[in-house]
Amino acid sequence: MMSILKAIPVLIAAALLGNWFLAEVRKAKTGGKPWYAPYLTVPGILIVIVILIPLFLHYFH
Repeated sequence: MMSILKAIPVLIAAALLGNWFLAEVRKAKTGGKPWYAPYLTVPGILIVIVILIPLFLHYFH
């Protein structure tokens, strides 16, 4: 039961970050910006960092 309660804030944070990134993607698409423009915003950089953390931990462990 406690592990489920610990996972709830992480899931909420992931949902908020995902929605924020999706808003940036839509804004870039309507603005005619290149495909990589959303990845240069704050939510895009955070997502890239979160994806790279397991790779760095595996490599340096």
